[in-house]
Amino acid sequence: MKKYELETLCVQSQENFEEGESRVYPIVQSTTYNYKDPDYVAALFDLEEDGHMYSRISNPTVAVFENNMALLEGGVGAVAVSSGQAATSMVALNLCNSGDHIVALSTLYGGTFSLLSSSFKKIGINTTFVKPDSSIEEIKACFKDNTKMFFTETIGNPGMNVLDIEKVAAIAKEMEVPLVVDNTIATPYLCRPIEYGANIVIHSTTKYIDGQGTCVGGVVVDGGNFNWDNGKFPDLVDPDPSYHGLSYLDTFKEAAFIAKARTHVLRDYGSTMSAFNAFIYNRGLETLHIRMQRHSENALKVAKFLENHENVTWVNYPSLESSETYEQAKKYLPKGGSGMILFGIKGGAEAGKEFTRNLEFIKLAVHLGDARTCLLHPASTTHRQLSEEDQIKAGVLPEAIRINVGIENANDIIKDLDQALRKLKVKN
Repeated sequence: MKKYELETLCVQSQENFEEGESRVYPIVQSTTYNYKDPDYVAALFDLEEDGHMYSRISNPTVAVFENNMALLEGGVGAVAVSSGQAATSMVALNLCNSGDHIVALSTLYGGTFSLLSSSFKKIGINTTFVKPDSSIEEIKACFKDNTKMFFTETIGNPGMNVLDIEKVAAIAKEMEVPLVVDNTIATPYLCRPIEYGANIVIHSTTKYIDGQGTCVGGVVVDGGNFNWDNGKFPDLVDPDPSYHGLSYLDTFKEAAFIAKARTHVLRDYGSTMSAFNAFIYNRGLETLHIRMQRHSENALKVAKFLENHENVTWVNYPSLESSETYEQAKKYLPKGGSGMILFGIKGGAEAGKEFTRNLEFIKLAVHLGDARTCLLHPASTTHRQLSEEDQIKAGVLPEAIRINVGIENANDIIKDLDQALRKLKVKN
């Protein structure tokens, strides 16, 4: 395959088409498929042939989306699932058994933090959280003999801290565990973590990949660049009795992780993406580069406005020179800092609530990555289940507002924010 730029890869499908077939890959709305040879079907079930046996495990429309995401992220394969949380769960369940351990950053999205700290704990998988700005020695001290992955985010949600990917990739490599990066907020257009040493990339495709606020989904991309035969991952190396003694590493080589994710985790846990959602995501990818440019341009304008507003106490946005991770943003996010901003309202949480009531076209919504500007109060919504101490560790202060800057006219966004902020002066 010729090497094309990301913009072209977003727009042009890499699927092979026969004469007269649909220009846009269609929705294959079918649970099962027709066959002529029973031996071929048996070979499908033994993983000896490529093809679709049942739509819980694979579907032609979903496969197109998976191939597109693997291509955009620079991976060897991908599995699409029903949500971003399902993507995180798939990675953990593919790598960990009861009694195993995870190292993760403390600045994760609230739902991910709860999944790792609480739900996985109930099934015997424990997690140690570490601040992203910790020293190399402090991070390495968190690892144990039974640690099976290092979980991170390219851009912290909602703290907007930018990950030093090469730093954590070097640590993960030394500790002989895969580096997993949630690249939801950056998207592969703004950052490709595998190029900096990440081994596995996940997305909540609900966000910028969709861009319309219509479909919930997730995807796991395998970088194909980790040595699984290091004694820590026997489930990927040793014979699997559920597939007649097949070894994933011997059979699928560099794609061993993603093959097991599909044929074991997706098969047994069933967190399947629908063909319709995959169709929508394929449409979303066609405009991803244009939208991310506009999101980033608008967000920087809004962040600069907020930084100078008398009723705003602080602003976190990667592309601001005042950002604590500005140098990392220049390195890992040269095309832009994405569309999310975290900022503090003067007057605390109550003032923040009043501010949201004052807005006109900007809506209060539990979402991000939408083409339409929206915002929320993280401490009382996305991070509500965390203790106040854990909220602060995640970068969520009581007065914090998370805004998803859309692709409308930036001046209109600023005008709405300005009038809502200025009304707070009346109550001061």
